[in-house]
Amino acid sequence: MGKSMVPKKLFFTKGVGKHKERLTSFELALRDAGIASQNLVRVSSIFPPRCKIISRKEGQKYLNHGEVVFAVIAENSTREPHRLCVSSIGVAIPADKDTYGYLSEHHSFGETEDQAGEYAEELAAEMLATTLDVDFDPDKSWDEKKEIYRISNKIVRTSNVTQSAVGDKRGLWTTTIAAAVLILEE
Repeated sequence: MGKSMVPKKLFFTKGVGKHKERLTSFELALRDAGIASQNLVRVSSIFPPRCKIISRKEGQKYLNHGEVVFAVIAENSTREPHRLCVSSIGVAIPADKDTYGYLSEHHSFGETEDQAGEYAEELAAEMLATTLDVDFDPDKSWDEKKEIYRISNKIVRTSNVTQSAVGDKRGLWTTTIAAAVLILEE
């Protein structure tokens, strides 16, 4: 087998960009998030076993200009004035460090950061709960489910990173992004 590509570290980041061109507003959101000078490869949503969450400031020290970097990215954009636009990444981490967890992407309109963040977190937690055989009632509230997860001792924590923005009143493209950036090196 060749060199393993299991990320050792991960950091969360987020950003907003506004511009008359949609693509440029996305680029500006990436700059705001501190990940514009990398070649980002979008990956699906597995939180690697034994992966350590580090701060954005610490994580950026591992990035080089032009480097190919894997990331789970949620993005959303609007050019409708005053429209609330939000992007969120949720994470659910298993108590057993040798097991993988889940990252989830969520993006929507008209939701607050709290609502979107909670939804993304719940999504990740439910995906993890189903792989760990944690019994839960999908119709229960998030608070009730969190309690079930806690009692099961199989899910150690959930959290989210969320960015919202209000559509520019002059009709510029407004883009929000939230990302989990994966670091391969030790």
